[in-house]
Amino acid sequence: MISLDGLTTQNQQIRELSKVLRYLFSDRAICDTKTASELFFRYLEKIENHIDTVDHLYPDLLKDPNPQINNIAKNFMAGGQQVKRIIAGYEKTWSDKKKHELFIEGNYGDFLRDTNTFFDMILKRIQ
Repeated sequence: MISLDGLTTQNQQIRELSKVLRYLFSDRAICDTKTASELFFRYLEKIENHIDTVDHLYPDLLKDPNPQINNIAKNFMAGGQQVKRIIAGYEKTWSDKKKHELFIEGNYGDFLRDTNTFFDMILKRIQ
């Protein structure tokens, strides 16, 4: 089982990458670099690892006799499924996961809006 310190470290790494990527993606020319793509896919990997880690906590929380803890766990489980669907949709729209490349083409404004919304959602979730 992961410790609270481990979860805090994961959260910090995700927050940090969100800030860096948000800054980098504010420059259209940087979005097309291999470095930006690699960093972005590292970010997605950290999110997926974090979600998997948290998913392993739910069975213990659901066994807890406190109904409030049970409800929190159920809500997070449901929210986690929604986050996974949003991540999959985002990846499908803006990247080629197999090639680890972003594809923005002429839709930079839409990409930037969707990406900022995506970062905000992830940051809210881990907070």
